[in-house]
Amino acid sequence: MRESQDFQSFAANYRERFPDDILDLPAPLADGQDVAAIVEALALQGRAPMLACASVPGSDWPLVTNVFASRQRIARLFGVGVEDLHAEYQRRANAPVDPVFVNDGAVAEVVTEGEAVDLSALPMIRHFDSDRGPYVTNAIIVASDPETGIANLSYHRSMRHAQSALATSLHSRGHLWRMYQTAREAGRPLPVAMIIGAHPLFMLAASARVAFGTDERAVAGGLMQAPLEMIATPRHGIGVPANAEFVLEGHLDPEAHVAEGPFGEFSGYSSDRSTNTLFHVTAMMRKRAPWLVDVVGGATDEHLNLARLPREAEMLEKLKARFPSVTGLHYPTSGTHFHCYVRIRQTRPGEARQVMLGLLGWDPYLKTVIAVDDDIDVTQDSQVLWALATHFQPHRDMFTVDGLPGSPLDPSSTADGTTSRLALDATRGPDFHGIRAVLDAGARDRAQALLRGLAGARP
Repeated sequence: MRESQDFQSFAANYRERFPDDILDLPAPLADGQDVAAIVEALALQGRAPMLACASVPGSDWPLVTNVFASRQRIARLFGVGVEDLHAEYQRRANAPVDPVFVNDGAVAEVVTEGEAVDLSALPMIRHFDSDRGPYVTNAIIVASDPETGIANLSYHRSMRHAQSALATSLHSRGHLWRMYQTAREAGRPLPVAMIIGAHPLFMLAASARVAFGTDERAVAGGLMQAPLEMIATPRHGIGVPANAEFVLEGHLDPEAHVAEGPFGEFSGYSSDRSTNTLFHVTAMMRKRAPWLVDVVGGATDEHLNLARLPREAEMLEKLKARFPSVTGLHYPTSGTHFHCYVRIRQTRPGEARQVMLGLLGWDPYLKTVIAVDDDIDVTQDSQVLWALATHFQPHRDMFTVDGLPGSPLDPSSTADGTTSRLALDATRGPDFHGIRAVLDAGARDRAQALLRGLAGARP
C-alpha cells in the first residue's frame, strides 16, 4: 500500500507511533511570537518535540511547527537511525522518481480566483518582534525555466503586500533567480506557484542541492520512493502537490520593487537584505480544513536542519568519494550555516588541509572548517573545541582564503556578498605525542549502574 503524501496523515501516523514526541498546546496562544518563544524555551531544555498549536493569532486553523528540529525525527521519516541518515538521504535523492498528474487532490477543495483572492485569509504569523510583519516562513515556490521548461523548487520568505500580492525575496540568488532574470530580460512575468504545507519529505526535497535543470519534484519522488502526485494550477497548469495545505498561483513581476524585511534569518539576525520582489496572486487553493505548517525562523534547529541536512549529505558523499579517510561531517547549530566540523582518519601529512580546501570550495556558505581526528564526536561542540584547544597551533595549523562568494544573508559579509574563509586543522598530526586519558569500559558500566540505583532509591 502506497504511503499517503498528505501532511495531516503523516502527523496522525507519527502521533500514533511516537506520541511522546509531539507537544500539544490546546490553549490559545496570545501572539505568534509565542511559538518561537516556546521553541526557544524547549531548546534550552534540550528538547525538540513537534508542536501542535490549536489556536494562534494570525491563523484560523491549527498550526504545526518544529517538525524538522529533531534529527531523530527526520531519520524516522527515512526509516533509519540517525547514524545512517546522510547515506539514506543521498541514496534516495540520487534515485529520482518523475512526478505524475492525478485528476483531483485535497488542495483543490476550495479555490478562489481573480478579484476574489484575498490574502488576509492566508494564515501567517510574526515570529520575532523585529520582523517587518507576519510572514509565511514555509513558502516553497515552484517555477519552470522559460527556456528549458524544467521546474525548480526553492524556499523564499514572503509577507503580505496587498489584497492579492506578496512581497518576497529571491535572496538565495539560486535557480529561481536565474529563471526570473531570463523572464525579465524577455520583458515578461514569470509564472509561479507557492506551496505552503506539504509532506515533510517534499519539504526536504525543496531544499535539496541539485544542479540547474534538476526538477526537485522528482527528488521528492525519490525521497518518498513513489511518484509525487500533482494537480495543475488553474491558470498556468503548474504541477503542485495534490494534497498540499495551501497553494497560491500567480506570477513574479518583472519590474516592481516592494518593501520587504527585516526578517529573522538563520544567522540569528534580522535581515533586510532582499530582492524586494512582487508576487501577484491570481488564484488561491486550499483544503477545506487546512493546517498552517510553519517553519520556525531564525537560528533554530528546525530552520537550520531543513537546509543543512541536504548540504551535509551532499558534502559527505563528495568528500568520501575523493577522500576515503573522511569518516564524518557536521554543520553545528552554533555555527548556523557558516561552520563545519569534519572528522578524518589521516593516512598522510597534509590530508586534513586538502579535505578542508575541498569543503571551502564546494560549499559557498561555509566560512570556517575545523578538521578533527576520528575519535572526536563532531556532533558535540565541546569535543571539537577540546580538540582545537589541545591539538591546534595557530602559526602552523590554519590558513585563510578571501574574496570568495558567500551568503548575502551573512551580516558580516561585504555589500556584494563576498567573504573570507578559514580552515583550522585540529587533528593531532604526525609529531603529536600526547596520550589521551581514558576510562576502562567496566568502570563506566559500574558508574552507570550505581547512578541508576541511587536514582531508583530516591523517595
